Amino acid sequence: MDLDAVRTFVAAVDAGRFQDAAASLSITQQAVSKRISALEKSLGVRLFTRTARGARLTIDGQAFLPHARALLQAEERAIDSVRPGRRALHVDVIGRRLAPAVLLRDFHRAHPGTDLDVVTLFDADAAVAALRAGTIDVSFRAVTMPARRLPDGIEAVRVYDEPVQLLTGPGHPFAAARAVTPAQLAGHRIWMPGIVEGTEWAAYYESLAAEFGLTIEATGPDFGTEPLLDTIAGSAVLATLVGADTGVVPPAGQDLRRVPLRDPTPVYPHSLLWRADNPHPTLAALRAHLVASRTERRETEMWTPGWAR
Repeated sequence: MDLDAVRTFVAAVDAGRFQDAAASLSITQQAVSKRISALEKSLGVRLFTRTARGARLTIDGQAFLPHARALLQAEERAIDSVRPGRRALHVDVIGRRLAPAVLLRDFHRAHPGTDLDVVTLFDADAAVAALRAGTIDVSFRAVTMPARRLPDGIEAVRVYDEPVQLLTGPGHPFAAARAVTPAQLAGHRIWMPGIVEGTEWAAYYESLAAEFGLTIEATGPDFGTEPLLDTIAGSAVLATLVGADTGVVPPAGQDLRRVPLRDPTPVYPHSLLWRADNPHPTLAALRAHLVASRTERRETEMWTPGWAR
């Protein structure tokens, strides 16, 4: 159905005269008459009775009017669904309990009127593909390649360095330590069954292990966070590594200890990725917020892989 004709019909109803409808639509009265006639022809009914005082709705016109208004409202909703600034910003995070989700919550507190649609894609390759396809607006990822080697049209900026911590049960040798150095972890078993080869987080922990001579085990099935935490809490030899902002809920009745890593502090390099031609105003606001809120941690020396520097 020709929505311009439907819009003209509604305008003529609201104005009461074709002449006034023409003025409101910035077209000629003849154009109004042609559109109405074409609509009546396509519907096979008369919508107006022309009188000396203007145009009066027929019974069919009265029946069609609420549907015509609904059509125009549907058109507006359809446009709003893709109009930058009117639709939600589609954001990819690596996990809903990890640091990027915390950064997003902070942004939303500072901009409570924004609408965010948060998804979790598998890895950086999937995120970049979704950015290029336009199915997401922005992604939080560790970028394992120099910015100059990113795919054409994709930009990135480092927004947060998240300290990595040791997570142990109460029986672990480091459970009572105020801090340990990464080098002290050499010879101790670190269990991280969620590491998937080829992902950006696998690249990070591979670099960390190589730098400090660590043994990071990814063996065994990954049954999720709760079984992992339950095993760590009850073990005197196993520990795992978590981000400082990762939400950890100990299993019922279990005790877990977070131990900071110092001299140097390994930090996970979170970057923001987006398409350079994306005009969404919330994207610009998010980038500005993250850049303004980024603070360098200077209380200790930091370490991050060479590819992230």
